[in-house]
Parts: sequence; structure tokens; C-alpha cells
Amino acid sequence: MRYTGPKVRLSRRAGVPLTRKAVRYFEERPYPPGEHGRKTNRRQTGDYGLRLMEKQKLRWYYDVSERQMRRYWDMALRSPGRSGAELVVLLESRLASLVLRAGLAPSIYAARQYIAHGHITVDGRKVDIPSYLVKPGQVIAVRERSRRMQPFVAAAEGVYADERIASYLDVNHAELRFTVVGRPMREQIVVPVDEQMVVEFYSR
Repeated sequence: MRYTGPKVRLSRRAGVPLTRKAVRYFEERPYPPGEHGRKTNRRQTGDYGLRLMEKQKLRWYYDVSERQMRRYWDMALRSPGRSGAELVVLLESRLASLVLRAGLAPSIYAARQYIAHGHITVDGRKVDIPSYLVKPGQVIAVRERSRRMQPFVAAAEGVYADERIASYLDVNHAELRFTVVGRPMREQIVVPVDEQMVVEFYSR
């Protein structure tokens, strides 16, 4: 199951801010949530707990279920590259991830919602599956009839964009579209996770 509760709690559990919104809250309360959060010592966590948390952080960052993570892990194992890097690349290649990375949505949760509600097209066709794996050369855009909605007006002004756009994307915010110009490389993907620990978790 995917987590549907307060998103800032996930950042506090993970020990790092997983979304832009969480940064300010995390600075105010950098300890885990709950009654005993202030007394929790993350450094005392055992090896299994550390690996589990890295896996959970990756799940939460991309907003995927455990079942989906297992499926991506199986795909990564079948890929010729390093399985940990391949896992991150697969997660980054999801339509929801790229809509967020291109600055068309303020969070992965919003990106997922925009796609599920039919506001996003791939090569001119509506795609309502957030997990759709985008290939290099494909063009993603906001549907014409959705562009006057307030979130997309803000996106066209670059409100949600990162300071530096990922090099594997060619983004035109004014036209609310972007092209995937190449397959993401692990070193190009900014994600606060040690994927080697995720590999160790699934390989145990």
C-alpha cells in the first residue's frame, strides 16, 4: 500500500526532507514523529533497520507501493547495469517523477494527481497512469483545456521549477511541455538515498 497520511511525517521518519514543503517543517522538528520522537536516537539503529529505512526513503520519495518497488527491483536485476543505479533510473523514468522534475507540479503527489485526472499527455495522447515509463524522445505536455487551471498557470511561470533543470529534460515552461532527451543517468539524479543499502536490503 502507498502511504496516504500527512506527508511531512514521512520526512521526519526518514530523517531527511523528502519534498520542498517538508524542508521548513523538518528544520523546525528534525526528530521522528510521535510521543517519543525527541528521545529517538537514529544512530542506534541496527544494520537491518538502516537498510530498511533507505528502502523506505526511496519508496516515499517516489511515492510508490512496496509491490511496485518489488516490481522495479526485479526489472533492475534483469538490466545489464548496476542494479541499485538501475532501480533509481527506473523510478526516475516514471511519468509522475518526470512531471515533478520538469517543474510542472509542486510535489510528487500533485504530479500523480494531475496524471490520474487526465491533465497530462505523452506524444499528444492522454496518459492517466503515473507509473508509465517514459522513453527518450517522448514529449510530455499539459492538455490544452487544462492549461488555464491555477496550478498550471503557476507552472508556466516557473514557480515549481528547480534552480537547475535536469540535463535529460528539455523543458519549455511557457508552453507547459518538455521532452525527455536522454535516459537519466544515476549521477544526474538528485535523490537523498544510498541505493547500495537498498540493494543489500533486497539481497539479504
